[in-house]
Amino acid sequence: MTHQPTNPPVNPSAKVLAPVADGDPARAALPGNEPRVWALIPCAGSGSRAGLDSPKQYQVVAGQPMVQHTLAAFEAVAGLAGGLVVVSEGDTFFDNAPRRFAVVACGGTTRAQSVLSGLGALLGQGAAPGDWVMVHDAARCLITPQQIQSLIAACLPDAVGGLLALKLPDTLKREAGGRVAQTVDRSDKWLAQTPQMFRIGELQAALRAAGDTVTDEASALEFVGRQPLLVEGSAQNFKVTYPQDFALAQAVLQSRGMP
Repeated sequence: MTHQPTNPPVNPSAKVLAPVADGDPARAALPGNEPRVWALIPCAGSGSRAGLDSPKQYQVVAGQPMVQHTLAAFEAVAGLAGGLVVVSEGDTFFDNAPRRFAVVACGGTTRAQSVLSGLGALLGQGAAPGDWVMVHDAARCLITPQQIQSLIAACLPDAVGGLLALKLPDTLKREAGGRVAQTVDRSDKWLAQTPQMFRIGELQAALRAAGDTVTDEASALEFVGRQPLLVEGSAQNFKVTYPQDFALAQAVLQSRGMP
């Protein structure tokens, strides 16, 4: 008997901001009865590792808050059924900010909790369990529409789904007591990136089974025995995490013609 996952509880008082623009081509449904593709952007991080007093995704990089660069890339992808940004309760950043995706204040204390709540919100807004969802870090502001489209093209015909990732370019060492204990074979090692694209219902069930300790969606799918597809990404699609990352992100965006 097939288990049908139920929606996770979403705070009924959670603030929901509808998209500002109607009729946007990035929100048009796919033709026919094919499963649709949605975007989900967890945006509830604190920015503690970046040494900031406010969330890093709202820091200005190349003329605008980092998350706006991220959203612009997804909004430029034609054929998405829609998108949703998950923020923490009390977050007012998007109250007056331009947006084309809905914003829901249902962020949790961990990434897994925020994504799980966001999936429930997507289902509540008309997504189907068999639809696809691309989960992307708000702080990966250098993602491009072309990279997103390459992931969609690779995952749509796949039974599981997959993620952007990068083959490990450097020699990998195992440490013991501050010294090299072993050089690790890197030939089969990849650095996981986002977006990560899976069926909404299957990802929802996998996250529930795996719990809060998983750090990405692919790990949850692995926990339930699935093998996500690796789709080669770009070294520029890094997650802005530490103070020195901001200058690099600024330089890359400026090289693309940003102010």
